[in-house]
Amino acid sequence: MKSNKLSVAFGITFVWFTTQFGGGFASGAQLKSYFISYGIWCFITCVGAQAICALYNGYIEYYCRKHETYDYRSFNKAFYGKLSPIFSPLFELVYIFVLLVVPAVAFSTGGSTLQELTGIPYIVCTAIIGVFIFVVAIFGTALVRRVATVLSILIVAGLLIVFIPNIITQWDAVSEGITTVSNWNLPILPALWSMLVYAAFQIASSPAIHSQHSEALEEPKDAIMTFGIGFVINSAMILLSTVGLMAIVNTADYADASLPVLVLIRNGVAGNILLPMLSILIILGSVSTAVNMVSAGTVRVCKMLDPDYDPDSKPTTKVIVTTLVLCLVGFCVAQFGLLALVNRGYGILGYLTFPVIIIPYIVHAIYTRLDTKGDQTAA
Repeated sequence: MKSNKLSVAFGITFVWFTTQFGGGFASGAQLKSYFISYGIWCFITCVGAQAICALYNGYIEYYCRKHETYDYRSFNKAFYGKLSPIFSPLFELVYIFVLLVVPAVAFSTGGSTLQELTGIPYIVCTAIIGVFIFVVAIFGTALVRRVATVLSILIVAGLLIVFIPNIITQWDAVSEGITTVSNWNLPILPALWSMLVYAAFQIASSPAIHSQHSEALEEPKDAIMTFGIGFVINSAMILLSTVGLMAIVNTADYADASLPVLVLIRNGVAGNILLPMLSILIILGSVSTAVNMVSAGTVRVCKMLDPDYDPDSKPTTKVIVTTLVLCLVGFCVAQFGLLALVNRGYGILGYLTFPVIIIPYIVHAIYTRLDTKGDQTAA
């Protein structure tokens, strides 16, 4: 039983990891924009963002398992209570925006990277990415957890191979970079706000993603262990990546670099080996994020069409058609070449999340004493 609990905990942890780890993370672009740009505070805020996400995701899974709300529609109805007629439609709008932005970024980032790696036309590359996403997403949430675990192990191993040698060989540059960002003397409040925005757009899809996986928990309190493990893994990887990028802060290419990790590799060791490895990591990260999002969208639509729908059952025609439509939407949006626009969309997504998820969840946690109010009476 303990082994099964750990297996489920790591499976859900890696779903969270692969949802957060996309092309923007792998390339270093998100780290540069939301953390490093705010100076020395980046080492605190990058970990702080993981703590915020762990708390929200853990609370969602705890509530879903306790109240057996395994899709975000039933979760929203129960969680928001009397206010659900207001907040449930608002969340639907936020989630529609998520389904437009996140998979499109994944298609575009993965397709562009595959194009650079192989020389195949962009439209063909995005189609290849889409086929893989489609095949994995139609086979249910259990397969998504298994694929997320495999991809996460590959991604973690790849990040360690990319960053550790470069941190060791460029330690003098890393130390100088840390000194440089310390000397920027930037105030902490903007850094904290950027941390909150980053956490917010990561949390925007959490009710949809984590509600569908909470049924795998044996009991509600297992959510605490699950996201405790997730916090440690995610914090270690984001901190390692942030430290690694310190090596290029003082380089001429850093200021205008949209893919900072490529600058790190070109200035480091074994670039001819690590460059294609990083490209594969970016593709895996993009695909993993899109799979999680498309799978969650499929569960939502199929639950709406069939209340008895089992997300771990064999794919039906409804599942195949719904997943195909969601993949085609992401594919079509990506063809506009709007990667820069949809990346800015993450910021907008973060702001939309504050009134719909961030603030209401805090109010709910306080009012219900972390969903324990009335438990003793009911007993």
